[in-house]
Amino acid sequence: MTASAMLFGTADTTGVTSAIDPLWMLAAGLAVVIGMILVLRMNAFLALICGALTVSLMAPGDWSGKIGRMTEAFGSMAGKIGILIAMAAIIGRCMMDSGAADRIIRAFCRLLGKKHVPAALVGSGFVLSVPVFFDTVFYLLVPLARSFYAQIKKNYMLCLMATVAGAMITHTLVPPTPGPLLVAETLGVPVGMMMLVGGMVGFCLFPIGIAACHLINWYMPQPEGDFEVKPTLDEDGNEEAEPSLPSLSLSLLPIVLPVLLISAKTISDMWLAAQADATLVTSRLHEVLSVVGNKDLALMVAAAIAMFVLVRQRKLTLKKLNKVVESALMDGALIILITAAGGAFGQMLREAGVGLRIKEICGGETALTGTFLLLLAWGVASALKIAQGSSTTAMITASGIIASMNITASTLGCHPAYLAAAIGTGSLVFSWMNDSGFWLFCRMGHIKETETLKSWTVIHIIMGVSGLGVVLLLSQLVPLV
Repeated sequence: MTASAMLFGTADTTGVTSAIDPLWMLAAGLAVVIGMILVLRMNAFLALICGALTVSLMAPGDWSGKIGRMTEAFGSMAGKIGILIAMAAIIGRCMMDSGAADRIIRAFCRLLGKKHVPAALVGSGFVLSVPVFFDTVFYLLVPLARSFYAQIKKNYMLCLMATVAGAMITHTLVPPTPGPLLVAETLGVPVGMMMLVGGMVGFCLFPIGIAACHLINWYMPQPEGDFEVKPTLDEDGNEEAEPSLPSLSLSLLPIVLPVLLISAKTISDMWLAAQADATLVTSRLHEVLSVVGNKDLALMVAAAIAMFVLVRQRKLTLKKLNKVVESALMDGALIILITAAGGAFGQMLREAGVGLRIKEICGGETALTGTFLLLLAWGVASALKIAQGSSTTAMITASGIIASMNITASTLGCHPAYLAAAIGTGSLVFSWMNDSGFWLFCRMGHIKETETLKSWTVIHIIMGVSGLGVVLLLSQLVPLV
């Protein structure tokens, strides 16, 4: 084949493009995605959908269907994750407005005491980042870090780091957070199993996150200036009274209930698959759990509870409640578009045969080991994170590349959920100035860029590398296959 044919392909009379090396297609797709995000400063949705279109046009197939297959993949992924993300957006907004999120934070602080406020902030971020988007959790917790520093005049960096340490774990590992949700769907991992494995990895990372916060606080200087928190004033200039908060059980219900329902269905599926002859009772129970544990239904029930708590606490009319829900859905809509575009990009990589080409380079099916595949998934995600900055985009893109390899549990030696967790932890590595979170942390924390590199970037490296170690260890100790 000529050089021009290798680069641009040739078409026969049927309109089918001859094979281009799939790695050229992968390189072109990544160049479009990263270039549009970094150089043109375009939204991730536009970058991913243009990347998917580029790969689809280069991949083999009839020219008349190349755009259609991309749009079909987009619609398919939107159908899989659309309801989940929309409901998660509603849950998060209602928990914020009703005071449920505030109640959870106060419960952690009361449980652990003033001496352990940093650990309470890590725990609060860990729990709240499941239904609430990462940026929102950070906005919620930073004032608490400042308030604590204003009282004791020390350990500001400890508290500031604690506001992100817990949130970054579940943000990359536990659905219905968009990144891990799409990774699970792309790799064919049940959401319940992703919750289980992501939760296991997250709980192991929890103490590492606290230790990392103390380490950074030890070598970082205390900031200059006073961070005294001024009271919020009402329209008449008087200090606002502390709002009434829902009970802890009601506050936690929108988070705990869907996790329990989806996990119960997952356990039921595993139990039934392990039985040679299921009894009538077992079969009926499985049928019930298959309905109530359906991920979409579970999140819809949780959203209804969150709305009920909001109406109950704030005495909202249906009209005001509708405005809250519409605002939440507007936020969720962009996330749905981005994740669906990422799903389309991944599907086009599979159409291009990228996975088979990577397998061939690595020595074929027999040369691929579970440890190597986990390292590969982590490495791809971390490289994409460093290149373009966004953890979610890194997870979305990496999952598409890895999914195109058609890796099975028998090849991996453990459940594919560990592959998804490796991608999640890889997306944490080395956050720097091309990450919007870097600047959010810098500005909200009132610290310099160099101090942000020494703190924000360092904790990402610690958590990402430690996460890989945890995934490798758990995949051997608890393979779940």
